[in-house]
Amino acid sequence: MEDFFTNNPLWCEKTGKIYALLERVKISEEQSKDVLHLRKANRILSVGATTAIEGNRLTAQQVFDVVNGKVVFAPLHDIKEVKNAFSAYEQIPDLDPYSVDDFLKSHRCITENLVQEAGQFRTVGVVVANSRGEILHSGADYKDVPRLVAELLAWGKATDAHPIIKSAAVHFMVEHIHPFRDGNGRIGRLWQTLILAKWSPVFEWMPVETMIYHSQQKYYDALQQSHKNKIDCRPFIDFMFDIIEAAICRYADSEKSAIGGINGGLFGGLNALQKEIIALIQENPNIRAFEMAQKLLKPVRTVENNLSWLKEKGIISRVGSKKTGCWKIIA
Repeated sequence: MEDFFTNNPLWCEKTGKIYALLERVKISEEQSKDVLHLRKANRILSVGATTAIEGNRLTAQQVFDVVNGKVVFAPLHDIKEVKNAFSAYEQIPDLDPYSVDDFLKSHRCITENLVQEAGQFRTVGVVVANSRGEILHSGADYKDVPRLVAELLAWGKATDAHPIIKSAAVHFMVEHIHPFRDGNGRIGRLWQTLILAKWSPVFEWMPVETMIYHSQQKYYDALQQSHKNKIDCRPFIDFMFDIIEAAICRYADSEKSAIGGINGGLFGGLNALQKEIIALIQENPNIRAFEMAQKLLKPVRTVENNLSWLKEKGIISRVGSKKTGCWKIIA
């Protein structure tokens, strides 16, 4: 496979920074008393994020409930989509990122009972269009798909590119080839996480997909910029470096919160989560509970319970309606 990205001299510096951040995570995990809970919460939120990017309508709390086997009143398609994605992420330890068979197996898991060709390369041509129906990209000829995927994964196994660069490049090329009728975005994001997790196991739980969800337009822009004239996924790799750094910082901050390491704040006697909620309100008084849950990697219900407690204590108040109002901190 020919080279499909040009090098950015800044990648070496960014890689060094990520190594330092991973050490910070390692220390935080060693001190945390709630690592397993935090890891599961991150995985569930990542599953919710990767499906939401594709239009899934479940809220963060509904995603938690579905994964935990609770009854959820929502479209059956959306519920199945979340269940499938969670099952696929649970298989990460047993997958070989350079196996075509495992690639197809994971696609089958993600799209089982959702599409007719689950676990099969497409047999028709496809195009990617925007909301206005404008064609943004045409997938590879379906006859070439099996060969292109095999070559891509063989490249991934043989290349000496750093796993961060390699994972982003493979992610981009999956989207570029578009090997399936449906599920290409979900499998591309899963495969990047898989490659990263084989390099450093903590990436099994890193909220990379959640950070992508919060930067969706930049995600789409980076994909477009990487095949505007000819294939060069340097812009996409640049984007993913920033996303991975943000994900590690978010995870480390969550660990810090879990061990009670949040310092200072305007109010004494609050737990770490409540202080973080206050900080988010200070940053954006219009923020909703769902957005807080996404940023804090917590169930919506947990955030809502803490908001209620803060209101009862007279620390915050709600001005206006639930949908159009805002939060006010009472000094």
